Amino acid sequence: MKKVEIIPIAQRKARKRRIKEEWILETVSTPSQVVEGYGGRKFAQSIKRIRGKEYLLRVVYEETEVLITIVTAYISSQISRYWQEES
Repeated sequence: MKKVEIIPIAQRKARKRRIKEEWILETVSTPSQVVEGYGGRKFAQSIKRIRGKEYLLRVVYEETEVLITIVTAYISSQISRYWQEES
């Protein structure tokens, strides 16, 4: 497993959004889905059940051969908007 680093602003935003660091690390290490983003960034996605409702956790990261850098993370109720069906 590559080293994972969460940049300070991503840590602050995750705390503010009540996203557990363990969820972020779990999503990056074993994502349900990875979606390509802009500028080489990727989105690791997983579905979380929070207070009886399903939400999509999206973790934005950049990856090198030795390091995964978490840029930000957020939770969305709009799962179908971001989830990409296999073709």
